[in-house]
Amino acid sequence: MPDVKFDKSTIPDLSGRNILITGGTGGIGAEITVELAKHNPKRIIFTGRNAKAADAVLGRIKSAAAGTKASFVQCDLGSLKSVNQAADEILAQLDHLDIFLANAGVMVIPAGLSTDGYENHFAINHLGHALLTKRLLALLERTADTGVDVRVIYTTSLGWKNGGLDFDRLNTTMESAVLGRWIRYSNSKLANMLHAREIARRHPKLLSFSVHPGAIDTALISDLKFSDRVFVKTTMYGQFISLEQGTFNHLWAVSAPRDSIQPGGFYEPAGVYSSEELAKTKAERFGKQLWEHTEKALAKSLSGVAALVGSLAIGSSMVC
Repeated sequence: MPDVKFDKSTIPDLSGRNILITGGTGGIGAEITVELAKHNPKRIIFTGRNAKAADAVLGRIKSAAAGTKASFVQCDLGSLKSVNQAADEILAQLDHLDIFLANAGVMVIPAGLSTDGYENHFAINHLGHALLTKRLLALLERTADTGVDVRVIYTTSLGWKNGGLDFDRLNTTMESAVLGRWIRYSNSKLANMLHAREIARRHPKLLSFSVHPGAIDTALISDLKFSDRVFVKTTMYGQFISLEQGTFNHLWAVSAPRDSIQPGGFYEPAGVYSSEELAKTKAERFGKQLWEHTEKALAKSLSGVAALVGSLAIGSSMVC
């Protein structure tokens, strides 16, 4: 087992800070949510699909940090409509946002298309987070304008190193006879790393970067079919870390001094900056095109939001 260490006593007091984490109902997301709640944030919001699991996390927070305001927002990242609804609910609760952890994700799920017609890994791991980030950008930047250290932290994995992006096939199931599920997963993790990098480049007021939690035997692995579990446990033999250790890189990402983190960087656990040359090569090849493709993919969903906001504004002025 790798010797992954992090001193939780270095997590700063988070008084006055608002935190949002996706995928907070299980796995490392739940553990990160509960741990950060112990450090006095003004509010912590977590998303997920499972309301029953969310109740359990809220119960843990109440026991561990009774004074922390915590709330759950239901969100299916595979549906842009659901993401927009979640964004509306989140924005209604917050007047500022300091830390956004784009953590939720799926791994090697069966081939299929999202409700919006995109390959499932790309839709859930990348597009859903990209839309949520875009909806939150104005709030994040307004927060940064007050002089606060604002962070956008994307969860990726070492899989991005093997990923590539065939933009002409993202609206297909991208089935492949050999390791197709793993290829689709790696592609989505590449998209996560690249998107965090592009946010850092295009929105320099925000400290945006990506982290790999390590190999952890969570539901992402236990829910795999038998052959995939064998593949993972064989290829990753000796590399697995505990669930607690799997939170360390995210906790480091929240805690480390801002000037010690490279904007757009990729970090292995805990806080190990690596793979910059490969990341730069991938970014030069795919980064700009991914951003433009993503903007185009989200445009229809966002036009609906703009129309709704416009109608609400007109209605408000008429009432006044």
